[in-house]
Amino acid sequence: MVQFTEMKLLNGAELAEFIKERQAHQVRGLRQAHDVEPKLAIVVTVDNPVIETYMRLKKRYGSDILIDVDIHRVKQAEVKQLLNKLSDDKTVHGIIVQLPLEDPSQTDEIVNLVAPTKDVDALGAKAAFEPATPMAIMWLLSGYNVDLNGKRVLLIGRGKLVGAPLEKLLKDSGVDVHVADRNTDNLKQEVLEADVIITATGSPAILSADMIKPNAVVVDAGVASESGKTVGDLAPDVYERDDLTITPKKGGVGPLTVCALFENVIRAALAN
Repeated sequence: MVQFTEMKLLNGAELAEFIKERQAHQVRGLRQAHDVEPKLAIVVTVDNPVIETYMRLKKRYGSDILIDVDIHRVKQAEVKQLLNKLSDDKTVHGIIVQLPLEDPSQTDEIVNLVAPTKDVDALGAKAAFEPATPMAIMWLLSGYNVDLNGKRVLLIGRGKLVGAPLEKLLKDSGVDVHVADRNTDNLKQEVLEADVIITATGSPAILSADMIKPNAVVVDAGVASESGKTVGDLAPDVYERDDLTITPKKGGVGPLTVCALFENVIRAALAN
């Protein structure tokens, strides 16, 4: 492992600017050469500060690259009818069912109602795209030349949105990935043995500085709300370490997740 003499930040916001510029050029081409106006529809059923933050980011990003973003706020009982309508609407290229739902027990049934060619969050069983956050994490590691070959890679969390699809992406890429979840007996020991740690639990401060080996790479993809603020999985003392290669408190995976989502919208529009 390369030895770093000071903390090295995996700045997703920096990479996102380059990707955004390329995407804006692609969308201009779609509009001008093909008369296609890409549109993303977001369906949301709950009020949640974290969700509201991300929806604002998506709407602003879409505006910046000329992709229309429509937010549909409905009761869960209305979702099925709305998704059928959006799936059939040729002017809509991407559809997101914003999780969690009012009744999470219906999640699988509802996300599978989205047309696979419009399922840009890749939540449905037959989605034609890669999930945005796992794709963003792969872009981040690649963009900063983090070599996973021969490294012990630990993924913390096996959730539907990030952990499970990321595990598949890593394995498909030939990475020897270990997974820790709520059933892991000794999380600290697992973390101490890892060269590269990717955490996506949404549990604030689940990882502290004393759990991480020297010169490790740490990617925090966890999102939770604590006292009205959006926080990740890392305890504050982790950022006092000067030997880590790490995502910043803000501007790590999040900006690239938005990029990856709109990458899928553009691909859907190109295939239209």
